[in-house]
Amino acid sequence: MGIKRRHRFWNVVVVITVIVCVLALTAHYKNWIRTNTNDIQILSGFYYNKIKFSELDSVLMVEKIPPMERLNGFSALEREKGMFREFKDSLTDKKVYVYVDHIPNPKIKLVYKDSLKLFMNLRDSLENEKMYHFLKNKKDSLPLQFSSKK
Repeated sequence: MGIKRRHRFWNVVVVITVIVCVLALTAHYKNWIRTNTNDIQILSGFYYNKIKFSELDSVLMVEKIPPMERLNGFSALEREKGMFREFKDSLTDKKVYVYVDHIPNPKIKLVYKDSLKLFMNLRDSLENEKMYHFLKNKKDSLPLQFSSKK
């Protein structure tokens, strides 16, 4: 009896598929946050936001995320990530970004550019608290900007 060999093409396809799945899992595994002197950058899988500290209107710590309609994204175990729309604000089509690594922990609510909202938290509650105080201090340390129309 002869041994039937698989085609190398299918072996390569299987290996590439496994690599792509591992990369996607790694990208969505946690929130990748980078802070600079002028902004904060949040990357989680396909979702990326860059918010300048000068655009921050408020930084709050909230226990729960309000009910929202998911436009795209996912929920898995204790993670919730994606783009949502609030039920009460469904006519204006304002997107709310959610980067939550641990649902039971408090969330940081950022309001920027007058009405855009972002909810985020980190897996570690101490790191989450540090991030909240860092963002709060950055927002509070900015000089007030008034627009005078004369």
